[in-house]
Amino acid sequence: MALDDGVTMRRSGFHVLAINSGSSSLKFGLFSARGCEAAPRVAGEAQAIGSSAGLLRVRDGHGGDTLHEETVPMADGVQAFSRIARVLDGMDVPAPDAIGHRIVHGGAQLRAHARIDATVMAQLEAASAFAPLHVPAALAVVRAAQRRFPALPQVACLDTAFHAALPDEARTLPVDRALQAAGVQRYGFHGLSCASILAQWPQAPARLVIAHLGSGASVTAVRKGRSMDTSMGMTPSGGVMMATRSGDLDPGVLAWLAREKGMDARAIERLVDHRSGLLGVSGVSGDLRRLRKVERTDPFARLAIAMFVLSVRKQIAAMAAVLQGIDALVFTGGIGEHDAQARADICDGLSWAGIRLDPARNRAGGLRIGMDGAACDVRVIPTEEERQICRHVHDLLTDAEAQREDSTSLPPQSPSTREPCSQRGSG
Repeated sequence: MALDDGVTMRRSGFHVLAINSGSSSLKFGLFSARGCEAAPRVAGEAQAIGSSAGLLRVRDGHGGDTLHEETVPMADGVQAFSRIARVLDGMDVPAPDAIGHRIVHGGAQLRAHARIDATVMAQLEAASAFAPLHVPAALAVVRAAQRRFPALPQVACLDTAFHAALPDEARTLPVDRALQAAGVQRYGFHGLSCASILAQWPQAPARLVIAHLGSGASVTAVRKGRSMDTSMGMTPSGGVMMATRSGDLDPGVLAWLAREKGMDARAIERLVDHRSGLLGVSGVSGDLRRLRKVERTDPFARLAIAMFVLSVRKQIAAMAAVLQGIDALVFTGGIGEHDAQARADICDGLSWAGIRLDPARNRAGGLRIGMDGAACDVRVIPTEEERQICRHVHDLLTDAEAQREDSTSLPPQSPSTREPCSQRGSG
């Protein structure tokens, strides 16, 4: 049975183009949708979006060899996507049959991954108010993809979906109920990353804490595959200290900035999203690698690193409390996967929870970096957000196709036995 636009998930060679739009980068991978577990045919990234010297690199998904590299102006994600599409057109690779987009925030209305139509697009537009740094740029790329591939199904893969079933006590923020009804609640983020960890470790123990540490960072408590709490709240600005984002901040600071410094909402937003975190404290950079190079001689760089470490350590401890113990800790994301010193510093104050690193294993950067016999299994697992997008697209379109097949196989009801829609499900 074909999908509405004539493509069929069950035929061989169905390919998904996974698009992971960030604030200044765009990652992509072209996968076979048959399980999405094989290496992508090609993958790559457009970096330094918004500059006159954007870098586009496309690599072979199997060997990792660079197939194409160029430096071109990329004013925004739309230009980056258009350039990626043109480059892929010129390569000996399959054309995509569906496109999946990472969307950071689904808002109050959209809680699950969904095929994008006019209704879903309107819901995502409404969600832009919750994540103005991320969602509008991602939706611009969605529109560009719809123009470039008008016949293909496009799927919104939400970072917030993983946390949609948070317990009430974790989801609810301590504000007036009228504000809660307006959408003020904890949504949680890095959900695609968390889901990709569970997909790679299906036998993960019951009480798992995932520390996704990159330019954006969050810590999530997972019990038996379900998100129980997470450090980010209504927006991706909260939680642990990040590259340029403040993380959790005394609300009184924001009121003081408005009252005493005359800052409006936009100025405050720029401050907490772009001029705070590692950059704000160090005055040097939001890149932990740069701060490492100057920390011996720069006390502010040293302070910024120490604050970041403490911030993450506190959140891991908090999530262990939520789970009433911790069986495993996973580091992922750019910092989590590649900065052995950060991992060591974070875990150094957590031995009371059974978290003990093996220094040699940690430096080597393999899968298991904990001490043998320690109560908590500590691992480094690379995030696979693009592959997780493929999985969600595959599952959603396969389910939709199966439902269509089921509906066409049902015998027609006679007018005398057909139940009115208004009565279905009542009583």
